Amino acid sequence: MPTIAVLGLGEAGGAIGNDLVAAGAVVRGYDPAVPAPDGMVAAGSEAEAAAGAGLVLSVNSSHDALAALKAGVGAAGDGAVWADLNTASPGLKRELDAVAKAGGVRFADVAIMAPVPGRGLRTPMLACGDGAADVRRVLAPLGASVEVMDAEAGAAAGRKLLRSVFFKGLAGSVVEALEAARAAGCEDWLRQNIVDELTAAGDATVERLVTGTYRHAVRRAAEMEAATTMLDELDVPPTMATASRDLLERLSS
Repeated sequence: MPTIAVLGLGEAGGAIGNDLVAAGAVVRGYDPAVPAPDGMVAAGSEAEAAAGAGLVLSVNSSHDALAALKAGVGAAGDGAVWADLNTASPGLKRELDAVAKAGGVRFADVAIMAPVPGRGLRTPMLACGDGAADVRRVLAPLGASVEVMDAEAGAAAGRKLLRSVFFKGLAGSVVEALEAARAAGCEDWLRQNIVDELTAAGDATVERLVTGTYRHAVRRAAEMEAATTMLDELDVPPTMATASRDLLERLSS
């Protein structure tokens, strides 16, 4: 069974690490704020965790990703792969790749493509970079679902973030609209309207949204200006409505 280091034992790293232990892997865990749970080999630093591990999973945060790599890369052995699972920009992933290569370690940019709670190691992952195939080779037999892209580091992170622009933006709009509907006394009506629209969505829906937005940008910008005024009157900050108005005004200019 492989020896895998897990750096960061929070919600995502802890769940993935525990599933690796349950699958029979030797897991060397390190987190400066969270003690390693039973079943893991507790390490006192990134370097101590990486020593002897064939695969290092960095699951801390994009803010800590570079520092963790610099602290641990020198301890990783020949043939080891450093896989960064943090949600970071493509530029940071490419920087991590360069630092790993300079330290003699292959790098994998791994994007976690769904929420980890409830899925753990089974959460779909998208990987690219020199070490991506080895990430799948090590993790797939343990229960992971890893899709490998034939691309340089940063491509997987980019795809995840592009999806986030859509999905997190959609979520923000839904939350803001329901908050305003609650203030207006018609939350149940709007919630059902949203459910009906999402249930009926398909390929034609995406095309209609894109084409209609460009074609009717002037009229829709005025509509969203009225919407921001209404939300102000309801004492609901019009964050998403204002952003939609600004986008429509840019497209109409």
